[in-house]
Amino acid sequence: MKTAEMQAALVYDPSDPAVMADPFPVYARLREEDPVHWSPSLKSWIVTRYTDVRDLLLSDHLSVNRLMKFYTALPPQDAVLLRDIIHYLNLWLAFRDPPDHTRLRRIMRHAFTADAIEQMRPNIEEITDHLLDRLEAGGGDRIDLIREFAQQLPAYVIMDLLDVPRDMLGAFKEWSDDMAIFIGGARNSDDKYERAARGCRLMSGYFRDLVAQRAANPRPGFLMDLINARDEGDKLSDDELVATCILILFAGNETTTNLIGNATLMLLRHPGELARLRADPALIDSAIEEVMRFDGPTNALVRVVAEDHHLHGRDLKEGERVFVMVNSANRDPRIFDNPDVFDITRRQNRHLTFGQGIHLCMGAKLAREEGRIAVQKLFDRFPALALDPEEGPEWLDAMVPRGTRRLPLRLRG
Repeated sequence: MKTAEMQAALVYDPSDPAVMADPFPVYARLREEDPVHWSPSLKSWIVTRYTDVRDLLLSDHLSVNRLMKFYTALPPQDAVLLRDIIHYLNLWLAFRDPPDHTRLRRIMRHAFTADAIEQMRPNIEEITDHLLDRLEAGGGDRIDLIREFAQQLPAYVIMDLLDVPRDMLGAFKEWSDDMAIFIGGARNSDDKYERAARGCRLMSGYFRDLVAQRAANPRPGFLMDLINARDEGDKLSDDELVATCILILFAGNETTTNLIGNATLMLLRHPGELARLRADPALIDSAIEEVMRFDGPTNALVRVVAEDHHLHGRDLKEGERVFVMVNSANRDPRIFDNPDVFDITRRQNRHLTFGQGIHLCMGAKLAREEGRIAVQKLFDRFPALALDPEEGPEWLDAMVPRGTRRLPLRLRG
C-alpha cells in the first residue's frame, strides 16, 4: 500500500521550472519507484533505468516510425499545413525503420566517413578562434554563451559542410528554431504548426535549389560527396537529399550547441574538475564524455510501441508513445559508480547519449570534436571565465533536447 501511495504521488512534470533546471532527483525516484511510468499529461510512457533504455533502443518492440499515426489523426486543416514537414521528416534516418533505414544509412556512410570528419578539424578550430576573437574584441564582460558562441560554432561548421554561405546564419537559425518547436523542442507554443511549416518550407526550398546548383556545377566537398554517394548503384533521391541536408543542419546544430553549453556550465559548477582539466589538458576527451553522461545534450529519445509487450508489470500497447530517458539512464547507480558525482577522469563511461544500435548517431564523432575544441579553447582564452552572479541559466522547455536557452557568463571573472 505504501508503494502504491508513493507511486500515486510521483508525477513527472517536465514543464515545472524546478524539473527543467534539475530533473535528476525525480529521475532517481522514477528509477526506484516506477521505472515504467505512465504520464497522463504527456500521454506517454517514461522509461528511466539504464538496462531498460538500452534494451528498448535495441528492441523490435519499439519503432521510430511515429509520424504517420500522428499525422493521420490530425484535423484536416492541420494535416494540410503540416504535409510538407511530415513528408521530409519521414525521409530522415531518425524516423525510419529497416529496411528503409538500412538502405539510407548504407548510402550515407559513403559521404559521412571518419576521414571526412577528421579533415574538418582545422575548420572547426578556425571558426572557434574567430568567435573567441570577436568575444575578446567586444570589450564587454557579460555575455550569453549560447547566443554569442555555442549556437554559432556548430551552425557555421554545418553550413560550411553543406556549402551554405555563412551570412545565411540568421535565416537558418530562424528556420531551424521554427522547426525545433515541432521536433521535440518547446512543447508549449500555440503557433508551433504554422511556424514549423514555414521553417520547413523555406529550408527545403533553399536546399532543393542548392542541390540542383551543385549537381549542375560540381565542386569537391561533403555536399558533392552526398550527391555522388552510391551503394551498389543505389543513390539518394532528390527529396532524400533535401531531407538529409535538413537533418544534418538541424541535428548537428542543436545537439552540439547544448553539449558546449552544458560542458561549460558543468565545469564552472565544479571548479575542482575544471582545475584538473587545466592541470592536464589531455583529460578533455574524458571530460566531454563525462558531460554527456552527467548532464548530456539529449534528455530523451522518442519511440512508439510497435507490438504489445510487458515491462516491469506494465502493459505497453501498440501505438503508444515512449520516452526513453537517456539522461536518467546515464545516472543509474546499477551501472555507474557514484553516478551523481561529476568526475572527468571516469574510466567506465558507457553512456547512451548518442543512442544505441542501428540508430546510433552518425554525427557523434563530429559533435565530440566540436565540443572538445570549443571547450578547451574557451577556457584557455578566458582563464577567469565565471558564472554571472546576478543572472542564472535559463533551461529549455523541452523533452528531447537538454540544454540552456541562455547561459550568462562573465568573461573576466
